[in-house]
Amino acid sequence: MIDPPVPLVSVAEESPTGPAGPSRVPAPVGRFAVLATVFVCAACGLVYELELVALASYLMGDSVTQASVVLSVMVFAMGTGSLLAKRLRVRAALAFGVVEALLAMVGGASAMALYACFAWYGDTRWVIVGFSLAIGVLIGAEVPLLMTLIQRVRRQDAGGAVADLFAADYVGALVGGLAFPFLLLPRFGQLLGALLTGAVNVVVGGALVLWVFRRDLSPRERGTLIAANGLVLLLLASGAVLTEPFEGAARRAVYGPDVRVAVHTDVQEVVITGGAGPGAGAGSAGAPLALYLDGELRVSARDEFRYHEALVHPAMTGPHARVLVLGGGDGLALREVLRYPGVRTVTVVELDGEVVDLARTDPGLSRLNQRALADPRVRVVRADAFGWLRERGRPGGPSPGGQPGGGYDVVLSDLPDPGLTASTKLYSQEFYGLVRRVMRPGARLAVHAGPLDGRPRAYWTVDATVRSVGLRTVPYAVVGRLARDAERPGGGERGSDPSGDWGFVLAARDRPELRLPAARPALRSLTPRALRAAHRQAERRYRPGAPTSTLMHPRYGTG
Repeated sequence: MIDPPVPLVSVAEESPTGPAGPSRVPAPVGRFAVLATVFVCAACGLVYELELVALASYLMGDSVTQASVVLSVMVFAMGTGSLLAKRLRVRAALAFGVVEALLAMVGGASAMALYACFAWYGDTRWVIVGFSLAIGVLIGAEVPLLMTLIQRVRRQDAGGAVADLFAADYVGALVGGLAFPFLLLPRFGQLLGALLTGAVNVVVGGALVLWVFRRDLSPRERGTLIAANGLVLLLLASGAVLTEPFEGAARRAVYGPDVRVAVHTDVQEVVITGGAGPGAGAGSAGAPLALYLDGELRVSARDEFRYHEALVHPAMTGPHARVLVLGGGDGLALREVLRYPGVRTVTVVELDGEVVDLARTDPGLSRLNQRALADPRVRVVRADAFGWLRERGRPGGPSPGGQPGGGYDVVLSDLPDPGLTASTKLYSQEFYGLVRRVMRPGARLAVHAGPLDGRPRAYWTVDATVRSVGLRTVPYAVVGRLARDAERPGGGERGSDPSGDWGFVLAARDRPELRLPAARPALRSLTPRALRAAHRQAERRYRPGAPTSTLMHPRYGTG
């Protein structure tokens, strides 16, 4: 059933205080004020959406799933809000003022509330859904109310009013969408950025109602709305003042009391705990060094040697004069490579240059990697591994290794797990095709393929994808020291993979022999017998029929 059209009335016709005369604001000025408010509200609304998506992806991982959940819930809630707003059009000015105050409070405080739930309670899934619903309902209520208000300022046909409203809305959304990644996030961070957005939201919404449509409100309603907006601004300002101590307390709740370094780079959040004492990786009270990237433990001094020995040393059997490390900005894989005197040059391609800087300058991390990044044989390239390899494969582009006749004897792929959405392209058929082009005849490729026990489907998909570019593979998996008591941050220490094992794939043009070099340095955990057992463990868990993952059809799910 189609609702009857809303009659176009002047402000005086609907003023609760009686026919006090029309607003003193000229119609062109009032119309501009309404459209400017639409612009700002659209920008703020999109910032709230992007903030929720970014937080959901950061706190729970799998950015595609989290973006899909947040955006679909919000769009549904916006439709619900539009329907609910139909009953509010009779008092559109007052309703709009209340909606904007609520939206500014809920949206502005959302980042702080979600991070608090993550830090002290762990599970944020339903909290994110709740905020998505609340913010979506309030955003959805804006457009019907603004449509009513713009018609009161100046009568015009419905099609023209809708066109003006949506034009301002879409341009505002563009500005908000660009402001979030290029201004708010890098300059202010997630917490302060959301609070500032809420402050802008409540000021602009309140100004429109209390200026242009003040005759629609009784003196008591005006006073109440001013007090409510002042309270929202006070709460948001208090949150802004407390952002730094709050973030510090939340970080200690997540990572424990030994946090030494916490920085937000252009790529990720980097946190280092422990490792401040004189021993390699040992804290002043015996706490081992731990490196977290975006809340996930990537390095623990207790067991990192098991991972890095298993990644590096099987690939060093044979020629290893020229080595390429993809990822590995912490310098730990590099440490193992440089233990071989036959290594002449190593190229490290790392996206996050600030991780490399920390690996060079942080006392605990540089001790743990034995200052490998200071070795003159090492060349660090700060770039995306996929783009860097692609440039080397183009006609007329730099030769592999950056030197005439380049190419590598060993390639080590020390990258995040393939289950993380942002890293799926680095485990694609196209990526391994690019890697194959920089491999010399007889070269070997070692790939970190994620946990075999915890995510066997993803592991065997990596194996199948590597084989799809013409390489032959040998799988193996080793167990970390913390396999039995692995926990999330905030609940104790855990291994680098939740299941406690690390899966690898060794590949070459001809089937490689999985063994350790005869002339190898002393190793702490990996022996020929342990390596054979690692291979048998992987073969016993073989899953036939694993698909090949491509850029256009990524196959890394949760299983």
